[in-house]
Amino acid sequence: MPGSKEIRTKIKSVQNTRKITKAMEMVAASKMRKAQERMRAARPYSEKIRRLAANLSQANVTEYRHAFLSRAKTEQLKRVGLIVVTTDKGLCGGLNTNILRQCLSTMRGWESSGAKDIRVTCIGNKGLGFMQRLGANVISHVTHLGDTPHLDKLIGPMKVMIDAFQAGELDAVYIAYTRFINTMKQEPVIEPLLPLSGERMGTPERSWDYLYEPDAQSVIDELLVRYVEALIYQGVAENMASEQSARMVAMKSATDNAGNVIKELQLVYNKARQAAITKEISEIVGGAAAIAG
Repeated sequence: MPGSKEIRTKIKSVQNTRKITKAMEMVAASKMRKAQERMRAARPYSEKIRRLAANLSQANVTEYRHAFLSRAKTEQLKRVGLIVVTTDKGLCGGLNTNILRQCLSTMRGWESSGAKDIRVTCIGNKGLGFMQRLGANVISHVTHLGDTPHLDKLIGPMKVMIDAFQAGELDAVYIAYTRFINTMKQEPVIEPLLPLSGERMGTPERSWDYLYEPDAQSVIDELLVRYVEALIYQGVAENMASEQSARMVAMKSATDNAGNVIKELQLVYNKARQAAITKEISEIVGGAAAIAG
């Protein structure tokens, strides 16, 4: 059994750790509320532009067809792009592990189906490190986004992937992120981003034609680029809300576990102290008996 001094040192160490995890839990709870508000505020814009793009995809535009709306069927993928959204920091439970495991499984599935070229764009330091260790073809990345997603930081890396698709170098582009369900549940998803399919955008209730000013190409080009940007921004916002929720839950669990460890160590300490006192009393009684004898 370890000595009393060693046990006291361990108790003090766990107490200090518990203070850190408790502070991190409170910080994550504060950031979580802001991240959820930001994510929910972005959803109406994302849904509105989704409906506009869905209507546009069903409109009879004979004079112009955007590259985002026409590409090979997804079951014939030979060249694929994947945008991976993860966090910059750890200590958020299995959030990054779950989405990266799903990305790895999906990439292996593409390879087994005949995909020869898989290009990756990483948003977040954890995903970048994983893909680099994996030896994946990382064509662009962005890290250190902070607690607030900024579109100007995202445009550069994602434009590399979008330009490759427009140039005909990729058959399809997917985005992987963690969707926020509620504080206790976050769902890793990999969704098709390009080409824009009716399934992804939602089938409109009815179709109609548009009058374009100044011309169809200018309007469609601008709208579809904004649509793709909105999808990526929404994915990053969802991932950040999921990150803070997962971190708060993970730190609360760590704090509770630290409390349990402290209780166990205190019990061991009390037993060791009691054994030491009993031993001293036995020695005193034995010594007194020897003197009296």
